[in-house]
Amino acid sequence: MLRLVLPLLCCATAAGAECRLALALAVDVSRSIDAVDYVIQTDGLAAALADAEVQSAIFGPEGEVALAVYYWSGPGHQQVIQPWVVLDGPEALDRAIWAVRQARRPEAMLPTALGEALIFGADLMAEAPPCWRRVLDVAGDGRNNAGITVAMAYARADYGNVTVNALAVGEHEQDVARYFRDEVIRGPGAFVELAPRQVDYPPAIRRKLLRELEGPKIGAAGGLSGERAGDGAG
Repeated sequence: MLRLVLPLLCCATAAGAECRLALALAVDVSRSIDAVDYVIQTDGLAAALADAEVQSAIFGPEGEVALAVYYWSGPGHQQVIQPWVVLDGPEALDRAIWAVRQARRPEAMLPTALGEALIFGADLMAEAPPCWRRVLDVAGDGRNNAGITVAMAYARADYGNVTVNALAVGEHEQDVARYFRDEVIRGPGAFVELAPRQVDYPPAIRRKLLRELEGPKIGAAGGLSGERAGDGAG
């Protein structure tokens, strides 16, 4: 079974410091993600976290950032590869990047249980350190096709003030983006980022991280054409 029961280590911030953002990254490792796609996504996420502009945004003066990363695929198959950690310095971020790089792709080739992934994400967000904003970042290349629906997941889980953003990946990303826009994203300033091909994933996840670190821009114009789509619907 892919799901691992790992302790969610909620690291306390340093005395006097405040956490401005708890960010959980949900990475699709279902059967539509082959070995080449997996390497592109893994290297792309690690490179985005190591990017100078992203690091500058993480270590900005507004407050600290807490990070968690998990894989998801079929029903009951979720795996935390980076438990919650407060990125209170370069060493903490380097350890998180290493956790991403050394994670192994699950062997089981399973369907896309996005509803189950969202339930897992809600539980994970409930274990996050106290932060001003809480964001779940869901990447995927297809619609839910196993387990409970996205609507059922939102009906069952308490998302509170959590914002859910999405990254639509693949040649059908426009259709997936509309699905994410209409059924998945939620909360103030929620948006969908586009990666037309798997090779577009690295710059797309970098853009997405920068946008999430900057915070929502309520009322900004958006649409599904271009690199990203904005949506403020809850």
